[in-house]
Amino acid sequence: MIRSILFSTTTALLLSACSQVAPRGTGDLGVVVERASGSVQIIESTHQTALARVEGLGDLSHASMVFSPDQRYAYVFGRDGGLSRIDLLERRLDRRIIQGGNSIGGAISQDGKLIAVSNYVPGGVKVFDAATLQQVADIPATPLADGSKRSRVVGLVDAPGRRFVFSLFDTGEIWSADFSQGHTPRIERYKDIGQQPYDALVTPDGRYYMAGLFGEDGMAQLDLWHPERGVRRVLGHYGRGEEKLPVYKMPHLEGWALAADQAFVPAVGHHQVLVMDPRTWQQTATIAVAGQPVFVTARPDGRQLWVNFAYPDNDRVQVIDTETHALVADLRPGPAVLHMEFTARGDQLWLSARDGDQVQVWDPYSLKRLGSLPASAPSGIFFSSRAQRMGY
Repeated sequence: MIRSILFSTTTALLLSACSQVAPRGTGDLGVVVERASGSVQIIESTHQTALARVEGLGDLSHASMVFSPDQRYAYVFGRDGGLSRIDLLERRLDRRIIQGGNSIGGAISQDGKLIAVSNYVPGGVKVFDAATLQQVADIPATPLADGSKRSRVVGLVDAPGRRFVFSLFDTGEIWSADFSQGHTPRIERYKDIGQQPYDALVTPDGRYYMAGLFGEDGMAQLDLWHPERGVRRVLGHYGRGEEKLPVYKMPHLEGWALAADQAFVPAVGHHQVLVMDPRTWQQTATIAVAGQPVFVTARPDGRQLWVNFAYPDNDRVQVIDTETHALVADLRPGPAVLHMEFTARGDQLWLSARDGDQVQVWDPYSLKRLGSLPASAPSGIFFSSRAQRMGY
């Protein structure tokens, strides 16, 4: 009898082990947004394959995401106000809530314990426990003059010291929310920073927060080491003032590049990439490109920039040498290239061709395409290595 029980128990354990997914790490995992179907694909870069599709994520027309510090969970911010947590190892939707009416992005705190979401409707930022998605704080934005609604919030990033920094599009402000003492944040407000800040970035060391201005020339910069100095104007002489070209798609400042001791930023309404000295934040050069740039993405070794464009040039990707500013390649990957993402060590460049229903993998050194994966109207591509980077 004892032998029979031991045999049955051992057999059951072996069968159970065989039925489970083999253990693996998460360092090579990524997520591709399928914007038209409210789904995402979990991908892996080692063998360039798709592992699973996770559905039921709502409106992903402007979706972005962040990752937990252990790189197991992806937090997806949907345009419909949905906040979803995806388990990358179990390849499933772990939790989902509707926290607002129109969300435009989010961030994860430095310690990975808080998730902040920026909202157009209702205007403001809501903050959640990363493990449970229970709300812990609500930060309403400034009401508009007519009292009908609150300002839309954009450019939300994480900053050192368990802080979140964001911009108010309609009222021209930058706010910093400090959660270092608990769930009741200390708010610092900076007014009159410029008209219509549309997006923002934080430098890799977390020192400078920079908001691009759509309503006037220039950018607004807050030194987070010395916030008492207030916000100063950067590139105040440059913008849309000279020739107001139609803007078909707003550039994403999260896709800026810091490489070869230079900062590269997409220009608004111009067929140019701006070059700045990151020590003085003064413009040093201008690089002419094929169209209005959306993302300016640096290869991890800093030698090249990969630039994609708004309509009608969104079938092109141009590669630029950061040392000489010369055009290295003018590629035509396919219709509607929306996003580009390097693997952590730069051996691969993944890009989404929305209207071609595919994700492509390129060798950024030989400039040859390595392969492609089918996807339903893909847009954003996010690798889990973002978990180890500030502002991502």
